[in-house]
Amino acid sequence: MNLILLGAPGAGKGTQAKKIAERYNLVHISTGDIFRANIKNGTPIGLLAKSYIDKGELVPDEVTCEIVKDRLTWDDVKNADGYLLDGFPRNTFQAEELDKFATIDGVVNINIDFALLM
Repeated sequence: MNLILLGAPGAGKGTQAKKIAERYNLVHISTGDIFRANIKNGTPIGLLAKSYIDKGELVPDEVTCEIVKDRLTWDDVKNADGYLLDGFPRNTFQAEELDKFATIDGVVNINIDFALLM
């Protein structure tokens, strides 16, 4: 089962992602974690992403899509019952690209009324 987790910043995506991933034997894939791992390991795509980050720029959608596409080939994903994408896709371009290299079974949207929390 391959899922996308959507929600506003602070809505609890990370917290819920861990619970969902554990319950269904899914790999929790956070875009930020992928960038950090690739940068730390000095991969070519990580170094490319770092070049944008170091200039204070957003990593282009094409690079983000490639880094996610690569992440879906890692052994932990192959050995799990699927994955949960957290922080990807963030826009229509990324969603259309994702459709070219992955099959998604469902989307979970966490909708919080932040006014009720005040």
